[in-house]
Amino acid sequence: MMDYILAGITALLLMSGALFALSAAIGLVRLPDLYTRMHAASKVGTVGCGLLLLAAGLYSQDLAILARAIAGFVFLLLTAPVSAHLLARAAHLSGYALGAVSVRDDMRKR
Repeated sequence: MMDYILAGITALLLMSGALFALSAAIGLVRLPDLYTRMHAASKVGTVGCGLLLLAAGLYSQDLAILARAIAGFVFLLLTAPVSAHLLARAAHLSGYALGAVSVRDDMRKR
């Protein structure tokens, strides 16, 4: 019975992670400019990868592997948004224009 519960939780995590990863991929293709694409990749992609890591860690039924999966998820949560922010700032400073749908540029020099 416990194996079925573990398999169900793993399947739920895998499906959720796959849906988040799919929405990140769609965001990369459909969003209008670099800044919104980076937002989709860093936020939604991080959650999708984290859920997939947790699913793999749980399915392994090994505490050491689960601890590494959780550590990887925490590392992704800490680094992906920061790196996306720094890349967006570098793109803005180099003159990459905002998309037409953007209504406000807080970093524009006055």
